[in-house]
Amino acid sequence: MRGQDNVAERIVAQDDAAYRAQLREWLASAYAGFVRGWPGGASPRDLDFRRAWEDTLCANGWSGLGWPREYGGHGLPLSRQAVFHEEHARCGAPLGVNLIGHGILAPTLLHFGNEAQKRRFLPGILSNREVWCQGYSEPGAGSDLASVRTRAEPAPGGYRLNGHKIWTSFADRAQWCFVLARTDPAAPKHKGLSFLLVDMRSPGVRVEPIRQITGEAEFCEVFFEDVFVPQELLLGAENQGWKVAMAAASFERGTYFIPRLVRFSQELQAVRRLALRPDAYGHLPASSAAVRHKWARLAADSHVLALKSRRALEGAMRGDPPGPEGSSTKIHWSEAHQRLLELSLQMLGENACLQGATQTREGNADSADGDVDAAALTHAYLWSRAETILAGTSEIQRNIIAEQMLGLPKA
Repeated sequence: MRGQDNVAERIVAQDDAAYRAQLREWLASAYAGFVRGWPGGASPRDLDFRRAWEDTLCANGWSGLGWPREYGGHGLPLSRQAVFHEEHARCGAPLGVNLIGHGILAPTLLHFGNEAQKRRFLPGILSNREVWCQGYSEPGAGSDLASVRTRAEPAPGGYRLNGHKIWTSFADRAQWCFVLARTDPAAPKHKGLSFLLVDMRSPGVRVEPIRQITGEAEFCEVFFEDVFVPQELLLGAENQGWKVAMAAASFERGTYFIPRLVRFSQELQAVRRLALRPDAYGHLPASSAAVRHKWARLAADSHVLALKSRRALEGAMRGDPPGPEGSSTKIHWSEAHQRLLELSLQMLGENACLQGATQTREGNADSADGDVDAAALTHAYLWSRAETILAGTSEIQRNIIAEQMLGLPKA
């Protein structure tokens, strides 16, 4: 199932210390070479750049890290998968475009798929040939997945799918989408749902990109208008889609936050550099007690989030069932990240407006005057407004914490 995999096979065969050291060395060299060779100068936020780098990783064997070897994977334990995610983020490489295929759909297929489904779809994910998106959120449901209204009605040989999904990442680039749809409208909210694998090239699928404040369009609306889905593309049992969806949500547990927390730490150091740099009037932002207090709080956030991530990883390695602790980490990370980036803009002042206008207009990682930190932080600030919404809004996460951790009654 795999082609050029010599690099990863050689490195994963080493002991833990050598594995990390050789992985770090290979990533630093490979990514630097990739950046040098990118036409017109590297732009790590550009989706073509991200997809091409992801293709490079897969071509060198860095996909299917935890999959069984019989399906082309490496069979690595979570601890070694975590090392890969950490070192990949450390070298400055961006997250890929097919995150959902690699991180969510593939392990879900391995757990719930029949043999024909595994043989059909796993090779395309392993090679990065087929990109996947996730059809969950809807305009009237948002993070409340049990309230989805997209319906899949019985048809000869399968289903007819009708509905509207929103905030679907990379839907305009995806060949496939896994969709949570209602197959029994008379059943209670959490029941009567099914998990369907939908070909985005099917007649009746329409994708509308949503332009973001950054000038990019990573999110999309997806309309399904009488789309035929063959019976063999039902994953799991009919009306058991909630069970499949909840399991799918747990598969990234332990590794999801690792690259984000590495980036948080890197951005924290970038803010420190800004604090130690004189402003236009010759003042050091770090001389302000308020700035020092905010930075210290963020440094504490970074440390605590790293401990939470480690606890989640260790729990996943023990096989503990996922719990509401993930909601606590998600809120903590997203809100602390927004505070971090707000502090960066406070110190950039008017320069933040100039950087934001430049990067939004040109889509370039480097600003006109070469201030990479300023351009990156300004873009990150704009993008971070979505972080308290995506992957479950802060309101939904607080409800989970209140009900499942604190035992409070439902409102």
